[in-house]
Amino acid sequence: MPAMNMIQALNSAMDILLTQNPDVVMFGEDSGYFGGVFNATDKLQAKHGAHRVFDTPINEAAIAAMAIGMAAKGLKPVAEIQFSDYIFPAFDQIVSEMSRIRYRSAGQFTSGCVLRSPWGGGIRGGQTHSMSPEAFFTHIPGVKVAIPSNPYDAKGMLIAAAEGNDPVIFFEPKRIYNGPFDGVPDAPLKSWAKHPKGEVPEGHYRVELGKAEVTREGSACTVVTYGTLVHVAEHAAEKSGIDAEIIDLKSLSPYDIDTIAASVNKTGRAIVAHEAPRTSGFGAELAAQIQEDCFYALEAPVLRLTGWDTPYPHAHEWAYFPIQSRFIRAMEAVTKAV
Repeated sequence: MPAMNMIQALNSAMDILLTQNPDVVMFGEDSGYFGGVFNATDKLQAKHGAHRVFDTPINEAAIAAMAIGMAAKGLKPVAEIQFSDYIFPAFDQIVSEMSRIRYRSAGQFTSGCVLRSPWGGGIRGGQTHSMSPEAFFTHIPGVKVAIPSNPYDAKGMLIAAAEGNDPVIFFEPKRIYNGPFDGVPDAPLKSWAKHPKGEVPEGHYRVELGKAEVTREGSACTVVTYGTLVHVAEHAAEKSGIDAEIIDLKSLSPYDIDTIAASVNKTGRAIVAHEAPRTSGFGAELAAQIQEDCFYALEAPVLRLTGWDTPYPHAHEWAYFPIQSRFIRAMEAVTKAV
């Protein structure tokens, strides 16, 4: 199997989708001729034509509306919102139309489309290029939310999302687009390319949405997280020597409570972690569900490890980001609690 980083894996997924299904179309700001700001759609227009991979105006509401209309007429749009921070002008289309069209039409229409978007912090992008807005979208019935943490899952999950009949918000952790990092605050951005790439099949395959994965087995505590923080948590467990079990959630809506509950019932202690601000973050949903399902197994309160309730800072990014040292402190606290 070839080695790919996440960008290459996503590009491969989209190439396969365009090749195998003439109804697939892709579009977004600079995602046609230029190939996207992170090169995720690089060379796809040249290969498949400007009628299938094309640029749009700087209008996120229009991008979402086009995707909804195309899907309702039988096409399979995979649209790009250039940064997840820019998705809010499309929020009304997503909430009022994309999520409800099947329900409102009694199944006569569906909106089986994908909205891809670079997501999260760790690239010194400041407050307008580093947001993690996933919690907003998990609150919308009828929309799936997915966040891969590695190239293999990124390709398989994107193919599964595009071939389904449900609308999917597909957030892509841009901090690990070019490879994982070790969670050290001063890790230089250029070190991405030096890290091993993941093995990714060249052909078509799917990774089912709604299934979590235990990426590291352990018995001392359970860490439930997704995206970039899967790698930070794994490195923190190795460095600390704490026998933590790490769960990569992958899909936030729906999410796999069975895998989470099985782990927490075994370890008796849980940490939920995300980059987004703490208040009303997705970790609150996870903590509440763990408490409901695992109450009698818990030996300590569920601990949340998150970003802070402030705009994402530029100058103090590593004071905001849940870095390795914060994970280690959280693991120590939850395992020592009685």
